[in-house]
Amino acid sequence: MYSVNVRDHFMIAHSFRGEAFGPAQRLHGATYVVDATFRRRALDADGMVVDIALATSVLREVLSEFNFRNLDDESAFTGQNTTTEFMARVVFERIAARAQAGELGPHAHGLASLRVRLHESHVAWAEYEGPLAPA
Repeated sequence: MYSVNVRDHFMIAHSFRGEAFGPAQRLHGATYVVDATFRRRALDADGMVVDIALATSVLREVLSEFNFRNLDDESAFTGQNTTTEFMARVVFERIAARAQAGELGPHAHGLASLRVRLHESHVAWAEYEGPLAPA
């Protein structure tokens, strides 16, 4: 399996509900470093997995939807703890939707899967991985 990874970051504020979260129940900030890894079984005719420039652009656009926002105020997340694990899937789903819409260009045909990893610190990360539907 071939892979190409692109990286960016975003900063948010949020709080969690539930005693399991201890002091994180209060409003706090987080800066996530995000890796989006695109995979395919065989390279395309140009020897590529995906157009890195387009993949970088799509990742940046998706992350801009959250950057410098308080996720507690976002209606899409009402009633949801926006944990690192949860946000990894949200980012995955939004990139996958853009891939399906053709925003990753013709080199995205044949992508098998995507893995989105959110690094919440230098010692902890969470990720979500799944197949990509053909564009």
